[in-house]
Amino acid sequence: MLSDLLLAAVFLGLANHAYFHRFEPKSAHRPFVALAVQPMALLFILSRANDIPIRVFDVLAATTVFLASLSGSIVVYRLSPWHPLAHIPGPVLARISKWWAVPLLLSGNQARVVKALHDQYGDFVRTGPNEVSIIHADAVKGVFGTGGFQKGQYYESRTDPTLPTRSLLTLRGDAHAARRRIWNRGMSSESLKEYESTLATRLGQLLARLDGFVEEGEGAGLVDVAAWFSFLMFDFMGDMAFGGGFEMMRDGGDKDGLWTIIKSGARNIATISQVPWIVSTLHFLPAVTQNTKRLRNFGAACARKRYAAGPKEDKDLWYHLMDEEGHEKVKPTVPEVVADGVLAIIAGSDTSAVALSAFIWCMLANPAVYKRVQLEVDAVYPDADAVFDSDKHLELVFLTACLNETLRLYPPVPSGGPRQIPSGAARVVAGTLIPEHTQIYVPPYSVHRSPTHFFPAPETFNPDRWLRAKTEAGICNQAAFIPFSYGAANCVGKALAWREMLMVASALVKRYEMRFADEKEGKRWIDTLEDAFVTNVRGQLMVELRRR
Repeated sequence: MLSDLLLAAVFLGLANHAYFHRFEPKSAHRPFVALAVQPMALLFILSRANDIPIRVFDVLAATTVFLASLSGSIVVYRLSPWHPLAHIPGPVLARISKWWAVPLLLSGNQARVVKALHDQYGDFVRTGPNEVSIIHADAVKGVFGTGGFQKGQYYESRTDPTLPTRSLLTLRGDAHAARRRIWNRGMSSESLKEYESTLATRLGQLLARLDGFVEEGEGAGLVDVAAWFSFLMFDFMGDMAFGGGFEMMRDGGDKDGLWTIIKSGARNIATISQVPWIVSTLHFLPAVTQNTKRLRNFGAACARKRYAAGPKEDKDLWYHLMDEEGHEKVKPTVPEVVADGVLAIIAGSDTSAVALSAFIWCMLANPAVYKRVQLEVDAVYPDADAVFDSDKHLELVFLTACLNETLRLYPPVPSGGPRQIPSGAARVVAGTLIPEHTQIYVPPYSVHRSPTHFFPAPETFNPDRWLRAKTEAGICNQAAFIPFSYGAANCVGKALAWREMLMVASALVKRYEMRFADEKEGKRWIDTLEDAFVTNVRGQLMVELRRR
């Protein structure tokens, strides 16, 4: 019976591969149960047919051969010339399984590794069994622009299957367009002008705290500016989304532990999103969901407080997300607004804080550039108190070029989020045929460092590349500059982020002389940035501040 059992287990494994290839599972728990039960069922049938008792050895043999047959069939197919992505080069492990990327996310090195793969293989790299990374400039419009592709299964990892609602980030199609319409009103030029006084108040609070460090240091304060940028942006986005709720600058830290939850959660979500079919199964584990629930409960508490406060004289983002002006036929629900409010805090605080931290690092690592920025800011804002006026931001030409160059080299979302080729037919992307159901990445970190798009010295900080006339030598392809993504689903807070960066950067440059507290350690800080979907700042950016 043993030979019949093993042969049957082989065919059963092949049959399972054929079935799951045709009907790909969206979650893991049912397939796991099916895979565990089938060898036992096969053994039971054969034992009854041959009237032979079931032995432990037979159970182990059937299970081992079944799983080996299934796994071997999958590996052979994914490496074979018959796979639809066989024409796209990539490392063997990536072609076999997406699990290869999990250690990269845990270490924070995904963006750097993918960039190295593009250096090796070219514009198209197969980074998963059914996944492709593309850095060709034509892919930007082809993937994200009009007629591009929708978000795929990757974004299921960013939803809680136990909740009836989703944030803007994970919505698709008409649902995304309807919610985005509400967000757009909250991010209009008129709305941004209303938020400016709140930003100025919070920035003034930051400057007061930094002045305190300078006084304590008898004229030279040592400050982890990366941490204080995070405190500033968390406080400001809390004001925006829920009318208050965070006071990290006042407390000098994260006394509620929310910052820690958000950062650890971002890494965990970025990791499990590499294998999104396992997400719904993991949500059955309390250890996985406890941080998410705590963050959700905090958002709900902030929402109840803001809802009870009623209409405010100064319109905040909550005002627009709740559609208090009555533009929508179908009013947003409170759970939807809570989900979007939490999204605003997470996406709007971390990204701006990282960009500002990287900008300060670039200034201190390039003293000649830093001096030019100082001269420009001094000319535009002779009065230090005038830095809160955004009407002169257009005059900050060189500072804007420096921020562009910072975002080029250190985009806050280094790998971006994928889009998925829909069912029905393959599509041509940047001149290459990509089969249906393929996940496509256009990673900003790799795109921005390609010599095809930015030349010469694409890995060097050079803000003058943004100021060159088109007739001058060199390449600065702005169509390949995507720190805020591109298209209808790009970063809805782009304009707000620019106001934040220009105002905060101007204020610090105008007010302080800055240098690394320790030159050697300071220059190494940039290498501590980690790709956890949003860039995670791991190390302290210690800066010596002196009043000018």
